[in-house]
Amino acid sequence: MNEVIRAITARRSIRKFRPELPAKELISQVAEAGTWAASGMGRQDPVILVITKKELRDRISAANCRIGGWDEGFDPFYGAPVILAVLSPKGRVTAVEDGSLVLGSMMLAAHSLGLGSVWIHRAKEEFETEEFKALLADLGITEEMAGIGHLALGYAEGESPAPSPRKPGRVFYIE
Repeated sequence: MNEVIRAITARRSIRKFRPELPAKELISQVAEAGTWAASGMGRQDPVILVITKKELRDRISAANCRIGGWDEGFDPFYGAPVILAVLSPKGRVTAVEDGSLVLGSMMLAAHSLGLGSVWIHRAKEEFETEEFKALLADLGITEEMAGIGHLALGYAEGESPAPSPRKPGRVFYIE
């Protein structure tokens, strides 16, 4: 088995993180990997917000918690010290697909670097709020953007979960 397939089969979603921030170099490598994801017509439209500022990370977590309907204080990012938010321009036919490929590429990169990650939803709803539209404007992102997803990132607390058995009957050969 080659190293790419080994990474695909070994990667797991992590739902408990240690509080320490990974080195900026590791975080940058994960984000950079996302920029290499395939995109519709090669447009490279998705943007990645790398959030390590604890105050902002906690605001995003609180918003995500409210949107998800959990009790106040629940952290939908499982204690991960880093959030990578992926957004794509609204109106692009491949916005969701392009952003999803970015997230998948970053998940594999994180695993290959010894970091844990998990895809967290509700970015769409968050970035529809005035609070987070203002954040984008402050960053100079003027195009209307759709939140695709978040990658919670950090060092896993404990062992990675065991893989679930693969569901049979999902591959069909037409020869």
